[in-house]
Amino acid sequence: MVEGYVCGQSGKGLSNTDVLVKDTRISYGQVVRTDADGYYKAMFHLHNDNLGDPLLVEARGEQQNFKVEFDPKDLESERKIRVNFGIGCEASGPPAWLWWGSGAVFATACGIIGMKLVRSQRKQERSKAKSLGKKRS
Repeated sequence: MVEGYVCGQSGKGLSNTDVLVKDTRISYGQVVRTDADGYYKAMFHLHNDNLGDPLLVEARGEQQNFKVEFDPKDLESERKIRVNFGIGCEASGPPAWLWWGSGAVFATACGIIGMKLVRSQRKQERSKAKSLGKKRS
């Protein structure tokens, strides 16, 4: 499987864009179209003798060349390559700022909770010390 995204200058996926995926050794290829998010997927049936075949992936006049690589002994895993075109095209998950922002909020919340626990413990120790002082008098 060859999959990926085609994105424009803004980093947004481009829909209905043709992507050519071709094994140039056997002259077999296919043209697929991107979906609304700019995602495409081309499926090939690869045999072990296709290992090392030159692979051409082209979108919007830009070409990328690869070699078909996989472990011929691994008959379980999907043989997959990811090829993106454009800027900021990794649209397979939430944006990076969301991860960093969530991490910052989590770290801040943990810090605040930790400070409150330490203050509460100190307050308990002070009240315990005062009550021990009253018992001795």
